[in-house]
Amino acid sequence: MQSQPLLSFGNDSDTTMSTRSEKDVDERLHDGEVSWTPEEEKKVVRKLDCIVMPLLILVFIGLQLDRGNIGNALTDDFLDNVGISQNQFNVGQQLLYLGIVLLEIPSNMILFYIGPLWWLSAQVMAWAMVSIFQAFQHGHRAFFATRILLGICEAGFIPASLYIITVWYKNSEVSARFSWYFLGYFFALGSSGLLAFGILRMRGLGGLTGWQWLFILEGLYTVLAGVLLICFLPEHRDKPYPFTQINYFTERERYIIARRVPLDDPAKLAKKRSISVRDLRQALGNWKMWLHFMLCLATIGPVTALNTYAPSLVRGLGYNRLDANAYVSIGTWIQICLVPIAGWTADKTQRRGLVVLAGQLCWFLLLLGNLLAINSNKSGRLGILIMALAVTQCWHPINSSWLSINASSPAERSIYMACIIISANLAGVYGAQIFRQDDAPKYYRAWKTTTSILAFGVVIGIFTNVAYYLLNRQAAKKEQKEGIQVRRYHV
Repeated sequence: MQSQPLLSFGNDSDTTMSTRSEKDVDERLHDGEVSWTPEEEKKVVRKLDCIVMPLLILVFIGLQLDRGNIGNALTDDFLDNVGISQNQFNVGQQLLYLGIVLLEIPSNMILFYIGPLWWLSAQVMAWAMVSIFQAFQHGHRAFFATRILLGICEAGFIPASLYIITVWYKNSEVSARFSWYFLGYFFALGSSGLLAFGILRMRGLGGLTGWQWLFILEGLYTVLAGVLLICFLPEHRDKPYPFTQINYFTERERYIIARRVPLDDPAKLAKKRSISVRDLRQALGNWKMWLHFMLCLATIGPVTALNTYAPSLVRGLGYNRLDANAYVSIGTWIQICLVPIAGWTADKTQRRGLVVLAGQLCWFLLLLGNLLAINSNKSGRLGILIMALAVTQCWHPINSSWLSINASSPAERSIYMACIIISANLAGVYGAQIFRQDDAPKYYRAWKTTTSILAFGVVIGIFTNVAYYLLNRQAAKKEQKEGIQVRRYHV
C-alpha cells in the first residue's frame, strides 16, 4: 500500500491525481463533482480566513515573544540578577534549540495520535507556563532547565500549525496562507522591542525587575492566545465546530468545506498519514535537498546570533536600555514590508533562486558593513545595524518554497520541510555561541565569524542556482536528442 505524507505543502494535485483515480475520489466522497458556485466557495474561504488564520497567527506571535524576549531581558541586567555569565547564557540558548531539534519528529508523531488541535493547545499552555515561571529563576541550573523545557514544549508547533492550514485550504490556497502565518513571526520580532520599551519601565513594581514583568506579561498573552485557540478554532473540516460548539457555518457551507479540499487533493482524504522508510531514504538521498539545507544552516546562524544580541549591541553603543529595544524594532518593521515584496517578486519572475541569492547578498554586505564600521561613530553603526536587521530573513521563506515546489511527491515535500525546520534550529545551536563574553564590547571576532559563515552561505546559494540551471540545460538537451519529455526544475 502506498504511504501518505506526514504533512503536505504546496500544490500536490498533479502528483496525487496521477496515483489515484477520479473514480476512487468519487467513491470516497459519494459525490465527486463540484456542486457549488465559485462565489459560494469564495465566501467559505473568506470565513476561514477570518476564523482559522487569525487564531494561528496570534499563537505564533506568542511563541516568538516567549522564545525571543530573552534578548530584551539582557538589557535589563538579566545576567547579573539571575547570576549567570554571558557564556552560560549562550549555552542556555543552545539547549533551547537542541530541545526543538530532538523532539520535532516525536512531537509530530503525537500530533497524529491525539489530533492537531488538542496537541497544539497543550503545547501552547505548556510553554506559556514555562515562560511565566522563567521570571523566578536563579542560577545557571534553573536557567538551563527553563530554556530546554521551553524548547521541548515548542517542538513541533510550526509543523502542527502548517498541518492545520493544509486541512482547511486547497493546495492552490496554501502558499499564501503560509505567508500570512509567518508574518506573525516578523510581527512578534518587530513588536518585542516596543513592548520591552514599555514593560521594562515597570522595574520595581511589586518588587520585581523589568525583565521579570516581561516574562510574566508576555507569557500571560500566550495563555490568553491559547485559550482563544481552544475555544474558537474549528476542530476539522469534517467537524467544523470549536470546543465551544459555536456554529460558524451554514449547512451548505459545511457541505462545501467537507468536500472541496479532498476533491482538490484526494491524498487529504486519508485519516492517518505516515512516511515510509523508503520515502525517507529517497528524500534524504537527494543531494539537491542538502544544498538548501546547507544554505539555511549557514545563513540562519548569524540571524539567530544578531536577533538575540541586537538590543545589547545597541546598548553597547551608548544608548539606554529602553531606547536600545525600541531602535532594534525599526529594522524588523522594515523587514515586515520587505518579506511580502520578496515573495511577490519571486512568484512574479519565477526566479526564486535569484531572489534568495539577492537576499543573501544584501544580508552579507550589511554584515560586512558592521564589521568595517566597528570603530565608527555610534550613529553610523546604529544605522548599519538597523539596515542589517531589516534584511536578515527576507530570503528564508523563498528558499523553503523553492525547495518545496521542486519536490517530486507530497511525502518528499513533507520531509524536505521538516529538514528545513531542523536546519534552522541547528543554526540556532551554533549561532548562540557567536557573541561571547571575552569578545565584548565591540565583538570584533563575532562580526568576523558571522561574516565568514554568511560568505559560505552565499557560495552555497550561487552553487544551488548553477546546479538547477545545469540540470535544466541537461534536460533540454535530452528532450531534443531523444524526443521525450524530461522533468525541469523550478529556478
